[in-house]
Amino acid sequence: MLEHGNRTWHGFRLMAVLALVAGLAACSPRPPGVEVHDPYEETNRAWFETNVAVDRAILGDSGEPSDSPVRDLVGNFGSNLSIPGTVVNNLLQARPDRAIENTLRFAINSTIGLAGLFDPAGQIGLHDQRSDFGETLHVWGVNEGAFVMLPFLGPSTERDAAGMVVDAFLDPLGHLLPGREYGGTVAARLAARLADRAEYGDLIDANVMASADPYVQGRLLFLQMRRYNLGDENEEEFIDPYADFED
Repeated sequence: MLEHGNRTWHGFRLMAVLALVAGLAACSPRPPGVEVHDPYEETNRAWFETNVAVDRAILGDSGEPSDSPVRDLVGNFGSNLSIPGTVVNNLLQARPDRAIENTLRFAINSTIGLAGLFDPAGQIGLHDQRSDFGETLHVWGVNEGAFVMLPFLGPSTERDAAGMVVDAFLDPLGHLLPGREYGGTVAARLAARLADRAEYGDLIDANVMASADPYVQGRLLFLQMRRYNLGDENEEEFIDPYADFED
């Protein structure tokens, strides 16, 4: 049994490395002076329309109130399950302080917070600081590549898309939990992602869908926010699309 587990672990690591190599090879550099590198625009636009239709079909045009307690519980639970993967990326980014803080957050919310349904860690100043392998690649100096619209997952970049694949193999829960239980955690995180999209439905409608070209506006806002979160966007030039929705 132990030998089989070791073979499985080595297989996961090999697949992660291959995915990383493929991702690095696919990240085409942004041409000088070009803010938005979108060589796949025709395909991206088609998937944008499909994603909007899927969101409308699942979430409806209005959805629940933005302060829905059910949505908050789902979001908290799914977010808590993503913390172990964030800790791994914190360590790969040589940020031990963030790794320690996120580990404490996971421990508190998984116990006192009833498996992450509630967020007592946030009440004492241990706030949600998500990270992923796309950010790890950024720290390592990998360029973002072209903009891509992922089927059902939404806007991304070549670097972040490659990072998603690696994250799936580096997730500690995937190596600690049996297949069925781990599948449940993946479903919970997808549900939390849907809850996030539902929560910001009004924001998307106001800032993206109401614009002259929703695809271009959504692409611009995504790239601006992603670069800002990674420290690539000038703070003076950053426009917060959430500002009008803050209390």
